[in-house]
Amino acid sequence: MDDTMRFTPSDIQVNAGETVRFFIKNTGKIPHEMVIGSIADLKAHAAEMQKMPGMQHAEPNMITLAPGKIGGLVWQFDQAGTVDFACLIPGHMEAGMVGKVKVS
Repeated sequence: MDDTMRFTPSDIQVNAGETVRFFIKNTGKIPHEMVIGSIADLKAHAAEMQKMPGMQHAEPNMITLAPGKIGGLVWQFDQAGTVDFACLIPGHMEAGMVGKVKVS
């Protein structure tokens, strides 16, 4: 993730039942995060973040990284379908900082 407001890669393929460890590096100069969820949940959470931009939050489906930091996120993809992810720092998702995990 970086300040171009993109994830690389932004499209990921996994198998149903697979547990994935994401290694994430923020190569940008501003904080970024990766939040996993349905697009509806991500949009609702992004709207809340717009109302409270300084709010600190930590959930098992997310990681927030300061500039230059590296971190990890482990997630099990139980069912086939599409799972979305995005940076929910205000303005980042809207600028295109989104991605998809295709679970087959």
